[in-house]
Amino acid sequence: MMADNLKDMTMDCAKPEGRVPQKEWRILFVCLGNICRSPAAEAILRALAERQGVSHRLMVDSAGTYGGHSGDLPDPRMRVAASHRGYQLTHRARQIRPADFDRFDRIIVMDDANYERVSRMAYDLEGLDKIYRMRDFARKYEISYVPDPYYEGADGFEYVLDVLEDACQGLLDDLLGSADFVK
Repeated sequence: MMADNLKDMTMDCAKPEGRVPQKEWRILFVCLGNICRSPAAEAILRALAERQGVSHRLMVDSAGTYGGHSGDLPDPRMRVAASHRGYQLTHRARQIRPADFDRFDRIIVMDDANYERVSRMAYDLEGLDKIYRMRDFARKYEISYVPDPYYEGADGFEYVLDVLEDACQGLLDDLLGSADFVK
């Protein structure tokens, strides 16, 4: 009997009061047009989660603050650069919408302009707390934002993929280290 009570007390101490471990994290990446950075981040995070055996615990999507590319595949230059690294970018662009604040646990933006636009869409403090900057997860790169490679050459796309691989691994490490994450 005492062993059962001790077991119950130990289990209660393992979890913060009122919190239930999260079974799935829902992540939304956001850039301007949803044709370069955010779909690449989506594919990279999916691949990293698959390699680490936790893909069943992640739901990943991407969107843009601008809707002019809605329905389009990612930029062909990003698709080529990503495919050389083993990532297939098949996402169709879409614009972020207010309902995304209810659907996702974290909304991760690529730069400060995205941060400002997405922040204006949040309808409460809980929504604002879901917004993160991708730069905050980078470990090898000291960056203030993830640059938009749209007007750059091939090197720009390669650099962005380098940054996103680093930051996506940092994000996944952060999620895996969270008390809310159940493997």
